[in-house]
Amino acid sequence: MERAVITGMGIVSPLGNEVEAFWRRLRSGESGVSLIDTFDTSRFKVKIAGLVRDFDAEGRFGRKDARRMDRFTQFAVAAAEQAMEDAGLRPDKLDKERFGVYVGSGIGGLQTLLDQDGVLRERGPDRVSPTLVPMMIANMASATISIRFGALGPTMSPVTACSIGNTSIGEASRLIRLGLADVVIAGGAEAAITEISLASFANATSLANRNDEPEKASRPFDAQRSGFVMAEGAGVVVLESLSHARRRNARIYAEAIGYGASSDAYHMVATHPEGTGAYLAMRAALREANLEPGDVDVISAHATGTDVGDLSETLAIKRLFGPSAANVPVTANKSMTGHMLGAAGGAEAIALVKSLREGVIPPTINQEFPDPECDLDYVPNEAREAKLEVAMSNSFGFGGHNAVIVLRRMAD
Repeated sequence: MERAVITGMGIVSPLGNEVEAFWRRLRSGESGVSLIDTFDTSRFKVKIAGLVRDFDAEGRFGRKDARRMDRFTQFAVAAAEQAMEDAGLRPDKLDKERFGVYVGSGIGGLQTLLDQDGVLRERGPDRVSPTLVPMMIANMASATISIRFGALGPTMSPVTACSIGNTSIGEASRLIRLGLADVVIAGGAEAAITEISLASFANATSLANRNDEPEKASRPFDAQRSGFVMAEGAGVVVLESLSHARRRNARIYAEAIGYGASSDAYHMVATHPEGTGAYLAMRAALREANLEPGDVDVISAHATGTDVGDLSETLAIKRLFGPSAANVPVTANKSMTGHMLGAAGGAEAIALVKSLREGVIPPTINQEFPDPECDLDYVPNEAREAKLEVAMSNSFGFGGHNAVIVLRRMAD
């Protein structure tokens, strides 16, 4: 059986639009959350989000191509281009039939749909763009990447809500381990900070509303957490079979050694209060990796900052790790990025790879008021140096979708 390794990474995020800038701000504990200035929020309860800044789609893709892509696809393609360049892969040198793309989005081209609905109502059906549907559908990120690089292998867009990034990376790693592909671009993208989504999430009381202190709004595991902060972006990695990577003397960042998926089978949006599904996915990922809980050096938590979600993840970790749970560092990137929804897992996988490579765990910021029920080691407020070999990343989504990946550092 083949081994699946990560050889390239690319990101578009509220903390920066290339990996080193993202990582530098993440390990420094900087927040990417700010007041929304892309539309008028005067009538909204919540006025904050993790926005992608300084992203010039027309400058990158040209006016014509940029106008044919929704923002989520623009993010996905930009991150994929970064990852391919980082991996040093030239599409013309690949077996295109063994080159795949697994990049998903939870919501797809929502802004395109809203824009064209406005056109329909104001100017009539004859003026609706014929590109509405291909720009809107969630598979267009993976499709556009496939077209751009000529990838003829398996190409799909997993839709598992906020666990998409881990689902994509996990399923892609299995594809490689089964010998069905040499290279797979994998991850997730999202651009859903719109008026209607902000209103809906706010009315569901899902969002933190510290409008006067945006940088302190996302506070996973803290006693004063009040919900998640919407964010956008894309996180994409290049997965490659170890044999393929070695044949071309590629730089190898990490190995994807385990993947576990489960369902809460409980509720449309609420996490199982005891974290049953999360526990099952973590256990399955370790079993596939042929590891014990004691082998894990750090956990990248899903940790969105909701009352029930953070507590249920804490309970799941305690159930799996037993008495040693308090000794495992748990980091929550969303305290800085906000919740990038379908892009979160890919971005957090990149952060975890950087942690493994550099021996640094990013902090969970805004840890000011300890919650007695959330009592693990959340690496509060300051980054920590540590010897890291094995890392676990958790991602959970609406509908009870759970996806967990396990990564191992590869020696230079």
